[in-house]
Parts: sequence; structure tokens; C-alpha cells
Amino acid sequence: MTVAVPAIDLAPALVVPPGGRAAVADARGAQMIRLADARDLFEHGPVLVAHAGMTARRLGLNAPPRTGGIFDVLELFAFVRPARFCAPSAAGLALALGLAEPKGSDAQAASLRQAAELLLEELAQVPEPSREEALAIAETLARAGWPWGLACASALRSAPISNVFRGGGLDVWTRLIEWEAEAPPGEPGSKPVEPAAAAARLKDLLVRAGLDEARPAQSEFAQEAAFVFQPREREGEPRMMLAEAGTGIGKTLGYLAPASVWAEANGPAVWVSTYTRALQRQIERETHALYPDVKTRAKRAVVRKGRENYLCLLNLQDMGNSAQLGAGDLVGLGLAVRWARATRDGDMTGGDYPAWLPTLFAVGVQNQAGPQNLVDRRGECVHAGCPHYRVCFVEKAIRASRRADLVIANHALVLTQAAFDGARAARGSKADGETTALKRIVFDEGHHLFDAADNAFSAQLSGAESAELRRWIRGPEGRGRRGRGLEARLGEVLADYDDARETLAEAVRAAAALPGEGWSGRIAPPGGEVNPHGPIEAFLVAVIEQLRARAGREGSGAPDLGMECSARPALDLVRETAREAAQALARLEAPLLSLARRLEDVLDDEAAELPVTERARIEGALRGLDRRARMTLPAWRSMLRAIDEDSEDDPDFVDWFDATFLYGRVVDAACRRHWVDPTEPLTNAVISQAHGVLVTSATLADPALADPFALAEMRTGAARLPERPKTLRLASPFDYAANARCLVVTDVSRDDARQVAAAMRELFLAAGGGGLGLFTAIRRLRAVHERIAGPLADKGLGLYAQHVDPLEAGALVDIFRAEVDSCLLGTDAVRDGVDVPGRALRLLVFDRVPWPRPDILHKARRGRFGGKGYDDAIARGRIAQAFGRLIRRADDKGVFVMLDAAAPTRLFSALPSGVELQRVSLVEAIEQTAAFLG
Repeated sequence: MTVAVPAIDLAPALVVPPGGRAAVADARGAQMIRLADARDLFEHGPVLVAHAGMTARRLGLNAPPRTGGIFDVLELFAFVRPARFCAPSAAGLALALGLAEPKGSDAQAASLRQAAELLLEELAQVPEPSREEALAIAETLARAGWPWGLACASALRSAPISNVFRGGGLDVWTRLIEWEAEAPPGEPGSKPVEPAAAAARLKDLLVRAGLDEARPAQSEFAQEAAFVFQPREREGEPRMMLAEAGTGIGKTLGYLAPASVWAEANGPAVWVSTYTRALQRQIERETHALYPDVKTRAKRAVVRKGRENYLCLLNLQDMGNSAQLGAGDLVGLGLAVRWARATRDGDMTGGDYPAWLPTLFAVGVQNQAGPQNLVDRRGECVHAGCPHYRVCFVEKAIRASRRADLVIANHALVLTQAAFDGARAARGSKADGETTALKRIVFDEGHHLFDAADNAFSAQLSGAESAELRRWIRGPEGRGRRGRGLEARLGEVLADYDDARETLAEAVRAAAALPGEGWSGRIAPPGGEVNPHGPIEAFLVAVIEQLRARAGREGSGAPDLGMECSARPALDLVRETAREAAQALARLEAPLLSLARRLEDVLDDEAAELPVTERARIEGALRGLDRRARMTLPAWRSMLRAIDEDSEDDPDFVDWFDATFLYGRVVDAACRRHWVDPTEPLTNAVISQAHGVLVTSATLADPALADPFALAEMRTGAARLPERPKTLRLASPFDYAANARCLVVTDVSRDDARQVAAAMRELFLAAGGGGLGLFTAIRRLRAVHERIAGPLADKGLGLYAQHVDPLEAGALVDIFRAEVDSCLLGTDAVRDGVDVPGRALRLLVFDRVPWPRPDILHKARRGRFGGKGYDDAIARGRIAQAFGRLIRRADDKGVFVMLDAAAPTRLFSALPSGVELQRVSLVEAIEQTAAFLG
């Protein structure tokens, strides 16, 4: 079926590569055009593009409004195929639609027109979820000025409409399936998993997955991992195992085999925890072999994240109401509604919500439909008081995780929730139900467990955090901000309790001492006088004074620079304001605690009469009060008291001040406290409470140490247990001697951006693309990108860059994976999140050795964990992790290059067996790369 839409038929398609010549395609064909002509076409339209925001940036223009003459084919894809994957580029669209990858700008422009035609034809033939519902939303968006609105409506009306859909289709919550309450599943059992049973299950999984390759190491991994699924012998002493499984072992199925056997016999549930979102979803895909049926898999393998990741339907409704009155982004919300109807679980961050969707057009109103506005980031959930409670995505995920065999979570959720549940249990309160009892845990990406624990068990009193607390208590204050304060969330519940309402009012008054709207401009105005409002802002002003007196540098316009200094000895001004700030926090903490106790009394005294919905609202409020009044505020006051008393440093903690900058302006200032060794709270809250713990990674051991697992034991909490953990180390089966090269370039100055850029450019060209450049500083990344984007584009190689392109790291990796000959520049976030098998990643270049940043916290840990050897171990691990991104399959070939002549040979000892380190000139590196990958 062909859909005729004159406006689109006449619109040319425009593709602008980074730094290169633009291409345009119309009904007559494709041709290259000058950038000046491309700008004129883009500004006056109509024109088809793939990612309007990125196209505008490459043309040196501001991102356009969503309702202009720009037909972004990515928006059309989001409408026609909601919750379906697509890399956000012209090539990505072509591949998602089953077309061959278009090479070069002209081919991409031609493919863009074809993609639009195919999508409109698909919409006419098989609209999701129904023709009537899709038409209602298309017409609503057309009236709002969406360029694609009339085309979509025309396509949908090309077939008979069975009935008229009532309303504009935005009330998606009326069409979602409700969750159903179920009886508690009970405590898990203790039946052991025998190694033979694990091996048998693995064999079955491989058959179901269509994998017939013999991998003895994978079977060994599965059988050895059965150890953690045996009953523990003594309280506080889990069966713990540290297992390094090199790339290609197949460790995911290796541990899912015994985990699934245990869960079926004893569950719920085994929790599998990852550090990155990418691996979380990858593991969920691996469970397809366990549970081929979609409905069965949805019940037995659940992806679980924190509340701040899921769509809040009440936020969606609020924003939709405003948008229909002309005060919001109705088009973006309509596309979010299309996604909400099709999504697997409502996960907006790392799930099936297209992360590129909010970035397509101008910043501001046009971006309101992004996760930052549609998820519950401020703890404002009213729980059972919400009209959408029965269809809530968060509630569905929580309930599903309580009954699943496998819960695929992340380190942040597992550790912060365990800390919270542990704190409540210590006070005799019940756990809040966000997670089940963590009896059997698999920590994948275990080399990040230390860092995750560091984040979970730290405290920070910052301007942003304290302002967020004020909003949580007092609600929005001015400028039409959305949100619900504590009084709005509890008003109806407390209507019959005069004492509780007065206590709440006291808390609201006390919260006025916290930073309010515009706080950052008052504590550090550029070129003006400070004007703090309240004791917390006054304390932050004093913190900045101490930073300027003692720190070695300021932001100076670079977003990756800041200032930091030790908290003690403190300036007199800091001590005075710390005392006043602590008193203000105490005046806030008292009524919040009193309110929490009163709500607990209501739950106890009126248990028989209290309606279910009201009980749920009270329990939800208590969770928020516990976190803030019993954990956050006491931690803040403890830090302030230590500063006021100017006491000796606690050997277990590091206290310091820091300020962060954006283009030379202070955007936040903070007082921070971290454990020197966060494995102490990690062990107490998580490890010792479990019955079995498996920590695994491709780079867990350090071969440079006499005991390769010694540092891993210290950084995972295993060293704190009475018995040493079981250890296992399995080498990768790949032939690295034949398929990989490791080069250190000796004649490039790492401190000269021009030399680094020239080296990276020539190496990328020698490889014919497929290059990933990794940087330890954002400013160097940007400097290199500016110099090499044009020359690469001239040779037909696209270049994408984190902190340059208006996309988050995951979306950039998606493009990099889809466009086989493209190149990508990034930092640590890219290194940890890249899973790109095949030729799309065949060259990896480090700009310099990834030493740990020698900040105050790291220096304290270096003294605790082994001095310079600790620095070496961290850098070795980062290099090994990056190298592991390069060879993902047996037939992959790749070159690893370090542009740092001073890189010590000892840092490469963790690379796989067979990898020979060569120190070569840049010319030799270019020649080897071209010959090896050609």
C-alpha cells in the first residue's frame, strides 16, 4: 500500500555528517550540497532529517522547535513502532527497517526518504495497538502542529475505521492492565544445587539457545558456581565465591543455570545485580533460553530498578493536562503515550523508551516528555492515593520481583535498599517491601562492587540535595513548578488528627531554612555579592570561601574541573555556619520524627479500621520519612557537628568540601563523607545477611599480585568474612595471539592535543573506521573531536562523541554498533557500557594511561590499600576492561593502542595470555593497524 502525502513527497531528505559535506535526496536522486545550502534548507523546510537536534548542531544552528517544517523520521519511527529499538541515525533507521546499511551521506539521505515511506506504509497496514487508538493520537498531535500528524492520520484512514475512538487518546492509564494482589510467597528454601544438576541445566539452555559449541570452561563455571547455592552453615557466613571468567566463557548462562535450578526448588528469588544498564538488559535477553514463552518470562525473570527509572502515570496526566491547555509539549507527550501503551515494563532509563526522543528538538518545553519530568525523582509518590495505583509500573515491578525466580537488578538498587532495610530492621521497623530478602545474590560486573558500595553508603550535604529535600517537604514554590509537597500527599490522611497536622505544619515551617529557588545564584553569583537565604546557604557560602582559600584550582570554564579541600581544619566562618546549619537541621528533624512516630501509631492503633488505600499511603509516607528523618538528616548533622568541633579525623571516614562548575559558574557546593573502606557497611548490610554470594567479572583477579584475588577480596567484602571465599579463574578461549595487537606509541606527546588528534585521526583512517577513542578528560575529548571530525568525514567515516553530540552514552553506542565504519569518542561511561561484537569495534585508542584521579578520597584509600600498588591495580583493571571490549567473539580482530609513551609495561600484565605488548612509533602503529585490519 502506498500512502500519498504531498508535503512529504516534495520534502527532500537531508543528512549532515560530523565535519563533512551534507547530502540531500529528493524524488530525482541524491547529491552532495554545500553547508550553506544545507542551512538554508534546514531553516526554511520542509525537510526530512534523522535527529533534528544533532543536524542543527552540525550546521551551527540552534535546535528547531518541534512544530516547524522539520520532519524528523525518528519521531515517525517512535509513533509507528513504539518501544522498538532503533539507533538514532539515518543508517540506524535503515537497519531497523531491514534495509542494508547505507554508506556515505548521499546513500543515507536516499535511505531516509525510503524509511519514511516504509514507516507510513506499515502504519497504514498494521497500526499498533489498534487503528482507532493510533488515529486518535495522530489527530491530537496534528492539531498541536506536529509535522507528521496529517501524514499519520492519512495513513491510518486509508483503511476502514470500525468505530470512533473517544477522546484524544492521551489517557493511556485507562487502557493498561491492572496488577493483582497475591498472597506472600514465603521464605526461600535451602535445597542444595548439585554441580551435576547445574551442568545438565546449562546443556539444556545451550540447546534452547541454538548454541551447539562445546565450551568445557562454561560447564566448569556452572558446576563450580553451584557452591553458592548450597545451604550456609552459620549465621553471618554466606557461601561466597569470587569467579573471574574471561571474555567468551559464557558466564551469564554459566551462573543462570545453577541459579534457575535453585530458584525452582527454593525460590523466590535469586537476585542478579549488574553495574550498567546495558548488562542488565543483556542478561534479561539471555533468560529467553530459560523461559522461551513471553508471558512466562515476564513472570519469572523480572528486571528491577529504583522508582526513579519508571514512568509515573500521575506525572504524565498532570503534564498532559497542562499541554492540552497550551502550557507544555503535547507532541512529546503523545509520543510518550504511544510508548507507554507498548512498553514491556515502563522503564524510561535503559529500558525500551528511546533515550534519543527528548533530545530531538530544542531544549525547554520541547523536552518535557523526557524521563527527567515523567519519573518519580523526588519521592513525591502518593502510593495508594494515586488514581493510577492499580496500573502503576513501579508497583507492577515490585510485585513481580517478589514472586520471580530471577530478579535482574543493579548494584545501586540492591545496596541502597539493603542499607535502608537494615536501618529499619535495627529500629524494629519492618522492611519497606521494595526488595525481597536477599538470600542468594550474583554480582556481575563485580569489579565495580566497591564503587557501587562507595556511592550507596556515603553522605553529602549539598545545595542540590538540600534544595531537593525542601521541595519534598514544601512542594513547588513559584515559577509554576510541578510537584506535590508532604502536606499535599498527607493532607487527607491526617484530616482527623489535629496533633499530626500541627506537627506537619511545624516541619513545613522548619524546611524554609533549606535552600530555595535560585540558591546557586545567591551563594556564588558571577561577579556579584553573595546573598545567602538561611543557614544552609550561609554554610555553603563559607564552604566556597574555604575552597577558594585552600584548593589549587577553580572551574575556569571547563565542565570537568572543580575545587576540593579537606573539611578540617575548618575556617572560623565554616565552623560558625556549620553550627547554625546543624541547629536548623535539628529543628527540621524533630517534627519529621514526631510525624513518623505518629503515623506508626495510627497504623498500629487503627489496624482493624484503616482502609487498605489509606494504609498504603501512610506506609509510603513512612518510607520517605525514614529515609530523610532517620538516615539523611542525622548523617548531615553528624558531618556538621564534626566540623564545628574541629575534631580529629575519624580514620574510617573521609570528610571534604567540593564545588562543581559549569562554564566557570558554581553549580553546586557540598560537604561530603565517605567510608575509607565501604566494604565494611557492604558486608554488614548485604554480604553477611545473604546465604550465598557469587561475585564475577571478566577482570576480577590481578595477576601482578602474589595472590591474584587478594585485592578482589578486599574490594568485595570477602576479606571481612571468617572464611576465605572460594575462587575460580577461567581464561578466555579466544586466540589473542592471532586476533589482537597491543601497541604503545612512543613518539606522541600526550599533553599536545594536536599530536593526539593527529595520531587518532590517522589510526582511525588506517582501520577504515570502527575506532573507539577513550579519554580521561572531557576537555581533551572535545579538542580532539574538533580537529578530526572533518578529515574523517571527508573519507566517509562518521564520528560521534560523548559530551559533544546531544545524545546520552547508550544512544551513541547504539549508533556506533549500527554503523560499522563509524568512530566514537568517549570517557569511562563509554568504556564500561560498550558491548559491540564484530567489525563495528576493531580499534581502541587510549589517549593516556587511565590512572585514578588523585583526589582526597583516593589518596586516603591509597594509604589504606597498598600505596602505589593500589594505583597500579586500578589502572591495570581499567586497561584490561577496555581491552575486553575489543574482542567479543572468536572471529573478532582488534588493535589496542595507548598514546602514552610513559605507560609502564607492568600495567599490561592483566591482558589475556598471548597478547604481546609492542612499543612502536606512530608510523609503525599506523602501518600495523592497516595491515592487521585490512
